[in-house]
Amino acid sequence: MKWKGAPELSSKDGKYKMKVRGRLNVDYNAIDQDRNITNSPDVSAAELRRARLGVEGVIAEDTKYKFEVDFASDTTSVKDAFFEYTGWGPDFRLRVGNFKTFNSLEHIMSANYIEFMERAAFIEAFGLDRQVGIGALYVRDHFTLAAGLYGPTVSNQVDWLQDMKTGAARITVAPINEEGHVLHLAASWRQRHGAQELRTNIAPNNDQFFNYRARGANLHLANRFVATPAIFNRDTFWGLEAAYVWGPWSIQGEYAQLNGDVAPLFAGQDPTYNGWYVEAGWFLTSETRPYKEGEFVRQKVLNPVNEGGYGAWQLVARYDALNLKDNATTIAACATCGIQNTWQAGVNWWLNDYTRVMLNYGESSIEGGFLAGANRNDGAKIKGFGSRLQIDW
Repeated sequence: MKWKGAPELSSKDGKYKMKVRGRLNVDYNAIDQDRNITNSPDVSAAELRRARLGVEGVIAEDTKYKFEVDFASDTTSVKDAFFEYTGWGPDFRLRVGNFKTFNSLEHIMSANYIEFMERAAFIEAFGLDRQVGIGALYVRDHFTLAAGLYGPTVSNQVDWLQDMKTGAARITVAPINEEGHVLHLAASWRQRHGAQELRTNIAPNNDQFFNYRARGANLHLANRFVATPAIFNRDTFWGLEAAYVWGPWSIQGEYAQLNGDVAPLFAGQDPTYNGWYVEAGWFLTSETRPYKEGEFVRQKVLNPVNEGGYGAWQLVARYDALNLKDNATTIAACATCGIQNTWQAGVNWWLNDYTRVMLNYGESSIEGGFLAGANRNDGAKIKGFGSRLQIDW
């Protein structure tokens, strides 16, 4: 038996392994939602952001598995739940189940290892999520290639028979991949088709349509002040990524563009939306961000608190922009759905490899902001503070 944050059991020959996994995120948000403009009340509340429990391991040496359920908010939702076959070689993997689409560095990364409490605004806005599907991965130290075909999210599995489908692919290159020195470049693509009954002419009003929206100040308990109507039956996502690590310093950024197709039931030209961010971090205690297989992974703390040290201290800053305004569209497709620009600053304190305290402050400026046909969020300033105690195993 080994211990990696939790006990890991294995057979004598190492062909069978099992480890209990989980995480607990306890958050507090205090948010000024500029009520005079938005008519949304301020927020001062705590929440159980994540409360996950699951298992992962190996069966018969060449089949990995992972299954995890989130119990936060007094509901249960399936997160990662997949098998991964590795018997065709150490670099090739075949994955089947519920897992993230192969898009975006911050989306692919575990929330345990991102630098802010919440991911960049475009990730939620453009609907990057786990979906039921099959994917193939080719993984090397300096290069990864992944592609997958997907049905719905687990919460909408019934719509599989209504023909919802998604394709996604991501390629990463790391010309520099050494401990303490990393250069990461990547690109990804995704196309989704919504579940449609139009093809059968049974009940077109039952079709599922996409919409795009984001929370103010990049905090989970904030309201959404920029949003589109749910009128899109297909969209195409493109993303570019770059990151550089030099010792305790790091910088990363992404640009995403989404082309939405307005369903025939609605009037309007097809818009193009975009989002991007750039963030930087500095470890005062000389740690560096570990990188593996196209993403940043578990932080290694040089002097853990439980061993008499001070832990790892990191300062972070980010600028995040989301543009849901496309002047080429008619009002039905929402030419005024809004622009949200957010700057954030934060402190991360890693007590050890498995425990972190996070403090974030952010301000969002809102331009436009569609709501019931009125731009009443225009000019709003959303200001928020967030804190988190994070434990994972």
